[in-house]
Amino acid sequence: MGTSSAHTFHIPVLGLCYSIDSPVKVARYGISSVVSVMEDELIEKMREYYCGRFDEEFIAITVKDEDYRARRITAYLNLLDRIVQRQMAELKSLPFEPGNELTKYFELLPDTSPLAVGFHEMLQMPDGSDKKALQLKLKRDMVVGSIDANILAKADNLNYGNDGSPLPPEFSDALAAFRGFALSTVNGAMVLSAGYNPRLYNYIEAFQDFFPDAAGKMRKQIILKVSDYRSALIQGKLLAKKGVWVSEFRIESGLNCGGHAFPTEGHLLGPILEEFKNKRQELYSELLVMCNAANIEKGRNSMPDNTPMRVTVQGGIGTANEDNFLMEYYQLDGTGWGSPFLLVPEATNVDDKALHLLATAQKDDYFLSHASPLGIPFHNFRKSTSEIQRQERVVKGRPGSPCYKKFLASDTEFTQFPICTASRQYQALKIKQLNDSDMPDEQKNRAIDKVMAKECLCEGLSASVFIKEGMPLSHKLTAVALCPGPNLAYFSGVFTLQQMVDHIYGRVSLLNDVPRPNMFINEARLYVAHLKNAVTGYCREQSVKQYKYLQGFRSNVMSGLSYYEQLCGKMKNETEQYIAKFQADLEDMKHELLANLIPEPGVALEFAAV
Repeated sequence: MGTSSAHTFHIPVLGLCYSIDSPVKVARYGISSVVSVMEDELIEKMREYYCGRFDEEFIAITVKDEDYRARRITAYLNLLDRIVQRQMAELKSLPFEPGNELTKYFELLPDTSPLAVGFHEMLQMPDGSDKKALQLKLKRDMVVGSIDANILAKADNLNYGNDGSPLPPEFSDALAAFRGFALSTVNGAMVLSAGYNPRLYNYIEAFQDFFPDAAGKMRKQIILKVSDYRSALIQGKLLAKKGVWVSEFRIESGLNCGGHAFPTEGHLLGPILEEFKNKRQELYSELLVMCNAANIEKGRNSMPDNTPMRVTVQGGIGTANEDNFLMEYYQLDGTGWGSPFLLVPEATNVDDKALHLLATAQKDDYFLSHASPLGIPFHNFRKSTSEIQRQERVVKGRPGSPCYKKFLASDTEFTQFPICTASRQYQALKIKQLNDSDMPDEQKNRAIDKVMAKECLCEGLSASVFIKEGMPLSHKLTAVALCPGPNLAYFSGVFTLQQMVDHIYGRVSLLNDVPRPNMFINEARLYVAHLKNAVTGYCREQSVKQYKYLQGFRSNVMSGLSYYEQLCGKMKNETEQYIAKFQADLEDMKHELLANLIPEPGVALEFAAV
């Protein structure tokens, strides 16, 4: 993270708008959060809104202005930075009094934090010079949460000028967004997610802030969101060869997360974390040597041997015991808590209607869908107005969405220029092609359903903040898309920031009455279900390649379950009843895998339905 964090958790990026201004809401309390910088139209509207709220002049950056996308992002991040610094200065100017914002800063901290310990020590001291000196020290040691940004690395369309001519590669979506962050005043990190983009990785070298100064410090950092150790090693080396240091590897569960899901080849989170634990020093040493060699060769400063490299995890964490176990057993530097913060209006942007739907949702309301135009599995919410609108359009015979922003436009099957697979234009063309084909009706209907499952995320993931703050809606589209992870099923209600932070640190429990297995069990169940879905599809269209993949997937899941059998004995803070349930869940899943075989190609065998 860009600064020394006061907390052991961060708030990951949440859709396009849900964490778009989270730094204004939580950074003054030392909580780090991640802002999506993908959607510059949304960002420009948020800049206008916050300029009005904080009495700053707003000068619009229009699509006719040169490099408008990057400039909008830079201007917005600079505004967030100014606001947060102002908020922290105001906080430090307050006296230590019960119930005020300064006291709230310290009451939110984990109990083991040196600042929290010092704060409680100060409260017990009699008035006098020693107490005043400690108060001054406490204020001096306060830090703001990092303002980090996120880019979907592969959402990187090339763009065209006002005259229709192609712009140079540095004006592509991802590179312009990266430039917007790189030229900003924030001291945070750029989170690169959703895979490797050579053009983007090469572009990092253009900005000195990502390289060490004479003291070996970097003003801005790179965080890689990864799904396993192999991905971390490969991408870390690719960057190290350019002299770019990865300040944090942010491990995310492949399936037990919000938004886009990236299922690994059956590798479960526990074994992945175990590999990071065992090879972390090896990874650190190898990348540091490569990075320094590259920087020395290119005439840059090198980094000291104690350069920080954090390893964190996110996806499906739900209790303080889970959080503590992850930190202590796997020797992690922090955790990410995402979806539960959708129920905290003080931290995120969810309009009242959507908030009520999430607060009262049932477990079956959360599902893994084909909604994303990127063709990646996407966590969805059945009761969202976006999903309801999609279904209504299908019923009316008008599937698909109008496409104004084109950030996810990537398909050129029918057109010269890329169009979005969620667009009405694409879906009409694709459905006609399928209807005209000679494939069997059952297969054809499945293919058409998959086409019509796509929905507009550019608009749907932006709308909530406009509705919540009473701002003009983008293109008058009111449907709100929600993409929480399945872990949110175990939280019901609307919570204060204090309540959610207290839950994370084990001072209260916000879980509802829905029986909640351990996070590792929840993820493993998702992988078993994913395998069963994949095998159902395979049984219709068998191939040797699919067979080998599914066999490997199944073997990896089984291996992960065996790993957990050994791990549960190390969960010292859990009850005997909890461990017994953990073991019983493992046995159930192992029996399920053993009972459902994958037929060899050409062999008909019915697979159990999900």
